[in-house]
Amino acid sequence: MAVAAQNLEPRIIDQATFDQVEGVLTYLVDIGVKPFAYNYEPPPGVPPRSGTYEEHRVTILNGRRRHEVFSLDDQGFLFRRHETAVKDFYNPAEVEQVYYPEIEALMKQATGAEKVLTFDHTLRVGAARQQKGLREPVRRVHNDYTVKSGPQRVRDLLDPQEAEERLKRRFAIVNIWRPIRGPVEEAPLAVCDAHSIAARDLIATDLRYPDRTGETYSIAYNPAHRWFYFPQMRREEVLFLKCYDSATDGRARFAAHTAFDDPTGPRLPIARESIETRSLLFFPAEK
Repeated sequence: MAVAAQNLEPRIIDQATFDQVEGVLTYLVDIGVKPFAYNYEPPPGVPPRSGTYEEHRVTILNGRRRHEVFSLDDQGFLFRRHETAVKDFYNPAEVEQVYYPEIEALMKQATGAEKVLTFDHTLRVGAARQQKGLREPVRRVHNDYTVKSGPQRVRDLLDPQEAEERLKRRFAIVNIWRPIRGPVEEAPLAVCDAHSIAARDLIATDLRYPDRTGETYSIAYNPAHRWFYFPQMRREEVLFLKCYDSATDGRARFAAHTAFDDPTGPRLPIARESIETRSLLFFPAEK
């Protein structure tokens, strides 16, 4: 794929200007065998995921203090205030008819994409509010797409002719994470500065569905990782997460993320309720 060579230099954030907490994050241990995870009930006798995981205590910086310094192209994430007209996020029809268009308009305004296709969403709730069909927050460091599965998602969702034309130009996959109720007290989201992630940290992992196999990145520990979070997020606040970018000119491509326990939070936190959307962003041809 031809991409304009811009040699973009990442902007380095001065960490001394941030408050911070110490959090425990769960990473995959790279043993040279491709891991897998099931996105449905696995066959009898088969574990839901493979691999060995280990915990590491890391510094996580409070991004609220200087949220304006972050960008999707520099760090791979972006914090914004955004009101929504959705009344009930547990109503799938309302989410698709009201929220998806809101997200697509927000994406275009924030990124300059000429076309945005929001194709999926996931509701996550803490264990105290668990009910059938809802997922808990993911407490493993990961990234939702890989160099293989990013382009495949375009082919899955567009007709073949449009897909091949779109793949000739820059595109990205960006999630938007929002609390359904706030402030978030349990399992806030931590996100890793994409430019602190080395290629060797990205471990391709099969994600098995009943009818197909996708691919995500599990992440191996690297002390160079720079972590941020936005404590006490509310319903009117969102976090953009870049999970894939076809550009290889120095822009952020993969912003790994995970839920974690905030040691400064309340002893008995309110169960987290959140929604994340996934969107394809297609950009005009670059000069």
